[in-house]
Amino acid sequence: MISNFFYTVFYEPLLNSLIWIIGVVPYHDVGFAIIILTLLVRAIIFPFNHRAIVTQRKIKQLEPKLKEIKEKFKKDNQEQAKKIMELYKGHGINPFSGFLTLLIQLPLIFALYKVFSSGINFDHARLYSFISVPDKININFLGIFDITQKSYIWAFLTAGSQFLQMRLAIPPVKNFQKAVGTFKEDFAKNMSMQMRYVLPFFIFFVALRFSAAISVYWTTMNIFAIVHETIVKNKAEKYLENGTAKTNNKRITGGDA
Repeated sequence: MISNFFYTVFYEPLLNSLIWIIGVVPYHDVGFAIIILTLLVRAIIFPFNHRAIVTQRKIKQLEPKLKEIKEKFKKDNQEQAKKIMELYKGHGINPFSGFLTLLIQLPLIFALYKVFSSGINFDHARLYSFISVPDKININFLGIFDITQKSYIWAFLTAGSQFLQMRLAIPPVKNFQKAVGTFKEDFAKNMSMQMRYVLPFFIFFVALRFSAAISVYWTTMNIFAIVHETIVKNKAEKYLENGTAKTNNKRITGGDA
């Protein structure tokens, strides 16, 4: 029953959309069709992604206050958790939004992967009655890359874009070597370093195991995320600068504006 639900709600709409896009894009280029479909899916789930990214940025801005609370109530975990939740609530933050966003996206991501992993060997049994596979399909993306074969270039682009995306999502840890913290803090720093540097290498070799179609999809998804997170980051920094400027102005003038 779960399998039927997955195929009916996620896989079949994406598969039929991909085939329809292939039929209308110039030269019936599968690579362009994959990029267009990936962007359409990202646009659909944009509100959920945006909320999660904004939440991450807000939490990042609240780190000094979070540190104060943890230090002040380090011997009372219950009170510490209560004060942290009050701080989140006061700034309109739902700390579980990222997890909920991931749950919403997982079926879509898995369905997209399944659609692209089969190359052009489309499952005709899953096609709608009004969708037909074009007679001619161009598998040479940009006239260079065979989308059905492995590609070192696209594997490198996938790993590189993943590194840039994670660099935005997980900012560098300052004074990593000099910092001395608790086991929990050190563990978090080590995980941060591994996620930012080790994961892209792992993804490079994973991408080499599959066709370039998967890499084109993955790279497109990463580039979309990079642009999105950069915009949110710049807006957050601008907002923070304006807030700091207003605070300093109050201290200098002694006003309440």
